[in-house]
Amino acid sequence: MIDGLSGAVGVVLALSLTPGPVCAEERADAAFAALTDGWYAHQNAEYRRVAMPDGSTELGDRFPDITPQAYAARAEYAKAARAKLEGIDTGALSPAASIDAAVFRQMLDEEIGDIAFREYERPFDSDSNFWSYLAEPFPLTTEAGLRRYIDRLRDLPRYFAQQEVNARAGLARGFTVPAVTLAGRDKSIAAYVVDDPLTSPFYRACPTATTSLSSVTRDQLCSELREVIETGVTPAYARWLAFFRDEYLPGASKVLAAEAMPDGKAYYAQQIRQYTTLDLTAGEVHAIGLAEVARIAAEMEKVKADAGFRSDLKSFIAFLRSDPQFVAKTPDELMGVSSYVAKRVDDRIGKYFGLLPRKRFGIRPVDPAIAPFYTAGRGGLDACQMNTYDLPSRPLYNIPALTLHECAPGHSFQMALALERQAAPKFRRETYFSGFGEGWGLYTEWLGNEMGIYRTPYERFGQLSYEMWRAARLVIDTGIHSKGWSREQAITYLADHTALSRREVETEVDRYISWPGQALAYKLGEMTIRKARAKAETALGPKFDIRKFHDVLLSLGSVPLPVFAARMDAFIADGGQGLQGVRYD
Repeated sequence: MIDGLSGAVGVVLALSLTPGPVCAEERADAAFAALTDGWYAHQNAEYRRVAMPDGSTELGDRFPDITPQAYAARAEYAKAARAKLEGIDTGALSPAASIDAAVFRQMLDEEIGDIAFREYERPFDSDSNFWSYLAEPFPLTTEAGLRRYIDRLRDLPRYFAQQEVNARAGLARGFTVPAVTLAGRDKSIAAYVVDDPLTSPFYRACPTATTSLSSVTRDQLCSELREVIETGVTPAYARWLAFFRDEYLPGASKVLAAEAMPDGKAYYAQQIRQYTTLDLTAGEVHAIGLAEVARIAAEMEKVKADAGFRSDLKSFIAFLRSDPQFVAKTPDELMGVSSYVAKRVDDRIGKYFGLLPRKRFGIRPVDPAIAPFYTAGRGGLDACQMNTYDLPSRPLYNIPALTLHECAPGHSFQMALALERQAAPKFRRETYFSGFGEGWGLYTEWLGNEMGIYRTPYERFGQLSYEMWRAARLVIDTGIHSKGWSREQAITYLADHTALSRREVETEVDRYISWPGQALAYKLGEMTIRKARAKAETALGPKFDIRKFHDVLLSLGSVPLPVFAARMDAFIADGGQGLQGVRYD
């Protein structure tokens, strides 16, 4: 399926099931552990993060230094770490450490590449930004946590000023987010420019009377928080809003293609490698996308027939977009469908996974400040978000696939298991590679068919439409950034091939224009996982156990796709053994 995997197994030579001499292995593992422990501590210090007992990290009492000089120093540190890694006898590493070494190398290469192309000079895109999720969504109930939050907000004006300097440098050299994708995005900044600090989203962190804090301490800290919001936070947002409206929007690029940017061809190639972790050209990705679009279209025809619809596929899609039976009447109805899907997954999860995470997740609506131009949903460790803005554009037949992808057994499930890997080194617990993570999310949408989650032809078509959405991304992303496609051409292609609403189509196309390469991760990752599973099923025959396959896969944490493929080859060679300590009887 994906030729980019050829030769990649050599990256993980030490995945061999027969380790070398114990003394050499111990020396190599110890040297590698010292290197990565030092890197982990350095990264937390650089990005002002606090390590928590469960292996996660939280924001500290300051924002990171994001000057060009700081980034240059980080690049030098990463290059020195890579040189030290090359000095370790990786052939002597234990099987687990050799996987970690391949992950570490990929992480260093990504950081070096991002800084080389000065990605920090484009500090946002039409989908994601640095200013929308800085306010705590819930009250902070400990004195230490609230004090750290207040201190961080005192530092916010400095952080925003550095972002402005970087964005202005990007403007000066034509390295910007294309202007056409930014219409209306200023509203997400304006939501924080308030007259009364008590109405600011940042004030939600102030504890209530039911917390363990004394009333004196609570009142003092809440007073400090109000002052910081009024004198620092709100003015910083107002200055950023003025810059965004008066300088950035008028000066932003009028061209779309990443390859049209400074050193654009090399930049887009680096973005493809970073997000897919595969060695593929834009032309190869485009061809894979076209083939997948054709295959999925044939599957759609079958489901349309199952629904008893006798007209053509275009008419069926028009029906799905317009019939009121598919539209939630209230945001709570949409959230209820998602929640019920998550509980039906809970009812069947044990048949597909032996290892289950302890951490629970919530389902929350997308922040109203960004919902009008945000994607349909997004998963996370603590919660997955569902977009309830403009309900007619969020048809209910898509919600089961979306919930599988964002919540369980998709992102929230996978991230929790990665965090809870007690034997994993610290730097691996929150590692995330888009090819693996988004590939897993899309794979779980397809897995929903086996799990019996889709109960009607419409929900099955929703799953196929979502799969087509990700296949079309391969065509559109490379079309825009390498083949000269216009925004209108991309919109027409996505609208013609999926049942996504017009709002979702336009939001998604703007995301691909402004975030080169990221959209490629999903389908290429899913194809790699499905290819590995098919290979294991064929090789193992009756020995194949889907729970063991999934457990071994998820026990990796998040890894580059070639590392995953090599590990699953070892799984086959080992006779399909599952994880030690997990019962599969």
